[in-house]
Amino acid sequence: MKHVVIRQLPPADPAVVEHLRMLGVATVHEAMGRVGLMRPHMRPLFDGAQVAGRAVTVLTTPGDNWMIHVACEVCAPADVLVVACTADSTDGMVGDLLATLMQARGVSGLVLDAGCRDVRQIRAMKFPIWSKAISAQGTVKATLGAVNVPVVCAGAAVQAGDVIVADDDGVVVVPHARAAEVARAAQERSDREETARVRMAAGGPAAAAMGAMRQRLVDLGMVWVDTPADAGLQAAPSTHSLTGTP
Repeated sequence: MKHVVIRQLPPADPAVVEHLRMLGVATVHEAMGRVGLMRPHMRPLFDGAQVAGRAVTVLTTPGDNWMIHVACEVCAPADVLVVACTADSTDGMVGDLLATLMQARGVSGLVLDAGCRDVRQIRAMKFPIWSKAISAQGTVKATLGAVNVPVVCAGAAVQAGDVIVADDDGVVVVPHARAAEVARAAQERSDREETARVRMAAGGPAAAAMGAMRQRLVDLGMVWVDTPADAGLQAAPSTHSLTGTP
């Protein structure tokens, strides 16, 4: 691993980033072709957290948070810090002091494929963190890593400058070059879902083309009958005695 800190990142369009944030992880993930989602162990520290921002990436070793401190120096306001480890770790790499520094620098949030601690204080600060563990296990500052290099965080490849979208549903990575395209596709999907939501609220079918969908079901062999006997099935015998236990 080359120990390097890359200072400059490609710019992100604030309007596109905010659009992706408002659309949310599930819609963005679907619109992007169901790729880019981090593993579901990445959970927010508090309900309702919702961020999007340009990724500042960190590669560090388990039990060492030195590179996170280094990365804070190159974060710009609205960035999201994304921390990956060279091996599996649940150590508490970030606590309230580092969270205070990130918040003071305008960082939107932290995505940490390891543990965090001082949870009560961080929740009171309302600083958004997604992590895979909560652990009081402390860390050291002894080993070099890298900042703004490509990483794999919770199973998802992240390039520095990609757009991170995170909310109650998890974390999704939108490649920098595709951000505007994905935002448009996600908005189109959101519009379709809103139409379906109105229809379903009125008791209508979930799918707009229900007739065509029903025909597909028929073509695949689905049949509709009124009773088990119509389907050639026998009712299961009752396991309860009607006369009670002797």
